[in-house]
Amino acid sequence: MTEVKTAGGGDAPANLKGAMLGFVGELRGFRDDIQKKLQAQEERMNMLDRKTAIRGRAPLSTTAETEVPHQKAFNAYLRSGDDDGLRGLVIEEKGLTVASDGGFLAAPQVAETVQNVLRSGASLRRLANVVAVESSAYEVLVDKGDMGAGWASEADMAETVPGGIERISIPVHELSAMPKASQRLLDDAAFDVEAWLAERIADKFARSEAAAFIRGDGVAKPRGILSYPTAPNGSATEGQIGTVLSGALGDFDAAAPADVLIDLVYALGAEYRANASFVLNSKTAARIRKMKDADGRFLWTDALSSGQAPQLLGYPVLISEDMPDMDVEATAVAFGDFRAAYTIVERPDLRVLRDPFSAKPHVLFYATKRVGGGITDFRAVKLMKFA
Repeated sequence: MTEVKTAGGGDAPANLKGAMLGFVGELRGFRDDIQKKLQAQEERMNMLDRKTAIRGRAPLSTTAETEVPHQKAFNAYLRSGDDDGLRGLVIEEKGLTVASDGGFLAAPQVAETVQNVLRSGASLRRLANVVAVESSAYEVLVDKGDMGAGWASEADMAETVPGGIERISIPVHELSAMPKASQRLLDDAAFDVEAWLAERIADKFARSEAAAFIRGDGVAKPRGILSYPTAPNGSATEGQIGTVLSGALGDFDAAAPADVLIDLVYALGAEYRANASFVLNSKTAARIRKMKDADGRFLWTDALSSGQAPQLLGYPVLISEDMPDMDVEATAVAFGDFRAAYTIVERPDLRVLRDPFSAKPHVLFYATKRVGGGITDFRAVKLMKFA
């Protein structure tokens, strides 16, 4: 048999084996390259899904990418005054710069706790229209009268009389609170400093707000409903609140005390009565809830469940201790659609500045929030004057 040799002098089986090994190596390299590309593509898709989920979530959602770093940095600032984390932290998904000249934005949990207390308190905020703004004032256009209207035909189409428009501007004012704690308490890891701070701020803000919305004079604070001019109902002009007399000085009419409450209800326009409420303090409520109609039925109906408002003549009652007592010439009972009548304007951010120097050995926390308020529709509220 003739021996077969390759050009290089090697055996054919040896060369074939080498070629096969080379092919298998190239195949493995090709497979590894394909797997790496597929893995990279999968990682890119997962990253895109995460970004899409982050962009689509609610503005106040709690996530590790945004609020957790803020909360940790804010907690460190409250306890030790370490503000390095806050000064450099920018929450890109919310567009908020944490560090500011007026202090630092409070952690979302603290701000939300304060807002929940303000919304649930015995304040006009529960009934009024609340608007969030970023500017220093809120401007609204209000119709001073109804737009004229009439029937028209193709042959005769009369021009209607336009209604009057008034521009009302409600500025925001700085509301502040300054709770204090000892440094030893702040150093205690078991002490929940954020919950403590939120509770103290909320309590102070709630009491200050409630008083301003009723009796505020509008100077560096919201203007309350009782600070506006009044006039007897039917003769009140724009800018005045209509009043109904109780029938006696500092008290209800002795002969028919309940009649004036009915007069107060129907002094309000029918378009406002559907969403109307009474506002009065505890002393006035104690006097009214003893009243009965001609059939001996109480005018006052207690709430059927927790959190539900009691009713007077079928309308909800808000007990506000900032309303005056029954006295001579006092406007102690208000009735109206307060969502239409009164507008509260606020900036959503809550700022906190730590002050370890002014009250040594205690630490002060200067918290500020910007709030304003004023009447936007005088026709939507009436007052009872005890005269």
